[in-house]
Amino acid sequence: MFIEIKNAKKQYGTGEAAVFALAGVDLTLDKGKIYVILGPSGSGKSTLLNMIGGLDSLDSGDLIVDGKNIASASKKELLQYRLEDVGFIFQFYNLIPDLNVEENIQVVSEISPKPLDIDEVLKALEIEQYRKRFPKELSGGQQQRVAIGRAMIKNPKLLLCDELTGALDTKSSYAVLKFVEKMNQIYGTTIIIITHNEAIADMADCIIRFKDGNVASKVDNDNKCPAEKLNL
Repeated sequence: MFIEIKNAKKQYGTGEAAVFALAGVDLTLDKGKIYVILGPSGSGKSTLLNMIGGLDSLDSGDLIVDGKNIASASKKELLQYRLEDVGFIFQFYNLIPDLNVEENIQVVSEISPKPLDIDEVLKALEIEQYRKRFPKELSGGQQQRVAIGRAMIKNPKLLLCDELTGALDTKSSYAVLKFVEKMNQIYGTTIIIITHNEAIADMADCIIRFKDGNVASKVDNDNKCPAEKLNL
C-alpha cells in the first residue's frame, strides 16, 4: 500500500464547542490509482487532504505515505515532503499575475529536485500556444490547466485536488479532468480528488465517502469511466 492512515484524529475547538474533523480515521490507499472522496461540507474531506499533504498536523494517529510517517515528521521533513512528493491543485488557481504561463510553471520546477521538462508538460496539457500569455489573458479552464502544470512539473508521487472544477463551467471541467487523468496514465501518479460533484466519482478507481469525520464507505469502481465521457 502507498498510504496508510491509522486512527487519525483532529479536533477543532474545546469543550462543548469541540468538533472532530477526523474522528479516528482508518484508511489505506494503493499507489498509482485515482481516488475520489465525496461527502457533505464539514465531513472531514478537506481536513484529510490537508493532513496527507502535510499542510496540517494530526492530534493523534499515524499517517504513513510511501513508508514515511508524516504525522511524526519534523517541520524540515514536512517541507521536504511537500517539495518532493506532493503536488496540489486547488479550486482557486493562485497563479502569479505578473508571470506568464511558462514562468508560472517554471517557478516551481526551479525548486524541485526532479522536475519534468517544461515543453513536455505544456504539450501534455495542450497549452503550448499560451506559454507567453499572462493569467488575465486566459479563461478559467486554461488557468486551471496552468495550475495543473505547476503541480505536474514537480513530477510528484501524489497529486491532491481540492474541488478543482468548482469554479469552472462544464466544458472547462471536462478538459481539466481529462488532463488530471492523463497525468495518472502517463506518470503513474497517485491522485486524490475531493469534490461535491458525484459525477466525477465515475472516473475513479475507488470511491470513498466521508461522514461526520470518518469513512462511511470505500468501494472499488469496477465500471470506471474515461473523464471525457463523464455526465457532468
